[in-house]
Amino acid sequence: MSNIIEQKQQVVTEIAEKLRNSKSAVLVDYRGLDVSEVTELRAQLREAGVDFKVYKNTMTRRATAETELTDLDEVLTGPTALATSEDDAVSPAKILNNFAKDHDSLELKGGVIEGKVATLEQIKELATLPNYEGLVSMFLSVLQAPVRNFAYATKAIAEQKEEESA
Repeated sequence: MSNIIEQKQQVVTEIAEKLRNSKSAVLVDYRGLDVSEVTELRAQLREAGVDFKVYKNTMTRRATAETELTDLDEVLTGPTALATSEDDAVSPAKILNNFAKDHDSLELKGGVIEGKVATLEQIKELATLPNYEGLVSMFLSVLQAPVRNFAYATKAIAEQKEEESA
């Protein structure tokens, strides 16, 4: 009996560590997805470095109590899977939200963003943001714009002076 309790405590500790260490965690109801759809979803999440696992709600409730995220307990009803990412806060929400658009059976429930409980609306808003690489690309584009505009202006002035001298 004590062996079973130890195993359950290990699972609770695992969930609590995932909730603490992840930049974002999204809870979903996967009821109604067939095996091929779940396999496809898992492949997309794995490719993005997102961990996706199904835990018992009672274990997850104990982990939320450990991590002081008890506001999540109200969405822990029915079959619930947890998607977490330690590297990218946007990936779990983006992949799951896009998959839910194509598959009505997948339902986003809520989650955690940077250690704070997030509502369903906040998760969906997070899903609309570009990922880390996209944000870096946008930032570099903004940094390059003044230099690029300066280069165009100097080129135009040089061409204008060539026309005047000719």
